Amino acid sequence: MKEQRTARLQLILAMVIFGTVGIFVRYIPLPSSVIACARGFLGTAFLLLYMGIRRERMDRSAVRAHLVPLLLSGVAIGLNWVLLFESYRYTTVATATLCYYLSPTFVILASPILIKEKLPAKKLVCALVALFGMVFVSGVIKGGLPTAGEGKGVLFGIGAAALYASVVLLNKKLGGLTANDKTVMQLLAAAVTALPYVLLTEDVGAMSLSLTEGLLLLFVGIVHTGLAYTVYFGSLKTIPAQTAAIFSYIDPVVAILLSALLLREKMDVFTAIGAVLILGSALASEVDFRKENGKFPGK
Repeated sequence: MKEQRTARLQLILAMVIFGTVGIFVRYIPLPSSVIACARGFLGTAFLLLYMGIRRERMDRSAVRAHLVPLLLSGVAIGLNWVLLFESYRYTTVATATLCYYLSPTFVILASPILIKEKLPAKKLVCALVALFGMVFVSGVIKGGLPTAGEGKGVLFGIGAAALYASVVLLNKKLGGLTANDKTVMQLLAAAVTALPYVLLTEDVGAMSLSLTEGLLLLFVGIVHTGLAYTVYFGSLKTIPAQTAAIFSYIDPVVAILLSALLLREKMDVFTAIGAVLILGSALASEVDFRKENGKFPGK
């Protein structure tokens, strides 16, 4: 029981950390691709250091056996970061986060085709409700299309969600790997993916950061990436998958609340309705409301 309680606290901590990344990115005056690249390399370095301290060795044979899906998922993570950080620049953190949390809906809709999982009617309905919520968040309901900048932010957020959904589906093929081995390889592949784009499109030599901005970037790389992923995967060893799925929605709630409190981003009634539809449908799709033998499932 104590181990379960500790794991739940670790999972909550990871979700809170993930939910604050948008706040930090807003104050780092670097292109999204540069932040994504730095995040991958810093996170990888932190995990390798962590494994070294714990004297954990990477299972090279297992890594070689799963190299293709590992690399593909790492590439998707890298591109996903770039699109998500771009979304933060064009729209509010709240809207970007809500768009990003369409990824569970994409997984639900794609899983019957790509990994041959059954699609229950409840999950299909929840997916459609989430997509309807996206209409509210996009601003169309308010009487017109969003501005060019706002529209870009929404599209970048949806693109990031689709890429993250592909990561989830690809990870279905990564059995037999430890959490740390998997994460190190994926973060490294993500960083390497972003690196050529950075070198081709950005004048890295002309970039400079103040001490505060440099510390913020270091924080995103170590805490939001290396530490958060380590805590997250560590908690999953003893937490049921359904519990982890439910707790994952702490992330967008934290992001939305902090964007309103710290960035003074206003949330109108349409965005609020969209938030309820998207997060509510995502949560409902994971919860079994039926009782079995007088107890809720998982109790």
